[in-house]
Amino acid sequence: MGQEKNYMIGEISLIDTNMLAYAYDESEGEKHEICKRLIDGCWRLREKYGISIQNLSEFYVIITKKIENPVPKETAKEIIGDIIEFQNWIVIDYDARTILSAIEINMAYGVHYWDALIAATMREHNIFSIFTEDSDFKNIPWLKVVNPFESMLE
Repeated sequence: MGQEKNYMIGEISLIDTNMLAYAYDESEGEKHEICKRLIDGCWRLREKYGISIQNLSEFYVIITKKIENPVPKETAKEIIGDIIEFQNWIVIDYDARTILSAIEINMAYGVHYWDALIAATMREHNIFSIFTEDSDFKNIPWLKVVNPFESMLE
């Protein structure tokens, strides 16, 4: 955290919680493989991705409690620590004003509040693209939504 906003508008995409969780959940088969490759691009310095502190918090709960084979809490802590410290992960946060912006997005586009908070945080950090399978984000007109699983559905 505390990383400078030294990237260009539209240069990076945010990785939503579900993408990060699938990357570490081997029970998810093809979704795991797709997300692992996606995330691997960041670890191998080919891509820079944004991730919010909200995503990291949600990720911790999901991989330690909600997946078929939960990850030990210490392992989850190490993964999150690595993301926070790694140069190609841009960790973004929000402040009290972001909450008001999220409420506006929630009211204007009918998006679930927690998704609206991620969108508001993204906008404040000039990130306008998100990798997710959550279709709610498609209701936000200024946001480009990329679902890496769409080829699986065809």
